Amino acid sequence: MIMVLGIGGTHLSGFQMSVINYTSPYIQKFINETWLERYGSVLHQETLTLLWSFIMSMYCVGGMIGCLCSGYLTAKYGKKKCLLFNDVVLIVATLHTGFSRRAKSFEMILIGRFLEGIGAGIHMNAHVQYAGEISPKKLRGFVNVTSSVFLALGKAVARILGLRYLFYSFSSY
Repeated sequence: MIMVLGIGGTHLSGFQMSVINYTSPYIQKFINETWLERYGSVLHQETLTLLWSFIMSMYCVGGMIGCLCSGYLTAKYGKKKCLLFNDVVLIVATLHTGFSRRAKSFEMILIGRFLEGIGAGIHMNAHVQYAGEISPKKLRGFVNVTSSVFLALGKAVARILGLRYLFYSFSSY
């Protein structure tokens, strides 16, 4: 149960926090290609850096909003329903990010990262509460601590998979 809650829970949030850093050259190239196709000119490096900063920070902005909303949502709908609804938000976010290349719209990455942040903000609060509620009384503290461990593990996995020599060897970009 602890492995399922960890890998299916906070591990994904940790992975999502760190994984975008290693794809930055590809996403910046995609932004430049999209801009060139739309407007016939290449973006200045400062503008590209600004757009990349927006993409990176949208996750944090969404996370802040998700954290602020999570207390109300879990109190009104319950933790289980809140987590199930949150899965829908994360699926929509993944679809936005995943289909951005096909739609030739880097703005979809911005929307996807924002929704991923909202989902992570809600998830990080509701998941720990729900895991504590459904665990046996003797294991409650241990189960609540494992969420932090799996969050850190998710970040570590993203960083390991993001190593340049590993990423370039598997890349088909």
